Amino acid sequence: MKKRKLLQKLLSSPKNVRFSEATACAEMFGFQLSRIKGSHHIYTHHEVRELVNLQDVNGWAKPYQIKQLLSIIEKYNLKMEDKK
Repeated sequence: MKKRKLLQKLLSSPKNVRFSEATACAEMFGFQLSRIKGSHHIYTHHEVRELVNLQDVNGWAKPYQIKQLLSIIEKYNLKMEDKK
């Protein structure tokens, strides 16, 4: 899925987001997987003091965690990276 389309999907319906889409979005904005403990995938960003926690629940991401990710992206005015 294209980057802009994926971001639009997350913005329009955070309740219907696959875990793989959530992690792809986090990585698009420069977050890196720091550690995994159980179903918790913890992401960090070199410009952000907050951690992003994403959980894989039968292939789906939790809606409140998607909202938190989007909130952090907006709060720190993060831009999509052009690496991929």
